[in-house]
Amino acid sequence: MNSTLATTAPTAPGLAVRIANLVRIFERVPYSLLAIPLRLAVATVFWNSGTTKLADWNATLQLFEDEYKVPLLPPDIAAYIGASIELSTPILLVLGFMTRPAAFVLLGMTTIIEVFVYPQAWPTHIQWAAMLLVLLCRGAGTLSVDHWLWRRFGQA
Repeated sequence: MNSTLATTAPTAPGLAVRIANLVRIFERVPYSLLAIPLRLAVATVFWNSGTTKLADWNATLQLFEDEYKVPLLPPDIAAYIGASIELSTPILLVLGFMTRPAAFVLLGMTTIIEVFVYPQAWPTHIQWAAMLLVLLCRGAGTLSVDHWLWRRFGQA
């Protein structure tokens, strides 16, 4: 009877060992591999917005006049700044070049969008902010122009 109990009881510890092994495997994934989808995801969001602005510039100007209403800036200047940021920073993120400054600028833009334009869209904006904060704090990873430049020129 005791042998029967001994063979059926270890299922919980076996599961715990399997979970621990999975956690160890996940913890071995290099940050550089994790940073790539972060960079691409954020870049895609802002690139798509920028190209939409360019597709119909008159509609873009109208949006900035009627709906976006960014404070302290004339609508046309805000539109040019917004489109410039949305078309330049995604390229930097994809290349992993000047990743931290690009993430900082996009985090600022996300904050402005959240506070002044679409405050009800905070679930989306917090996702962008989370990805941008990781890139700001950890950088692009080793699979990036930033890393290559730092290895080439950053070490004196």
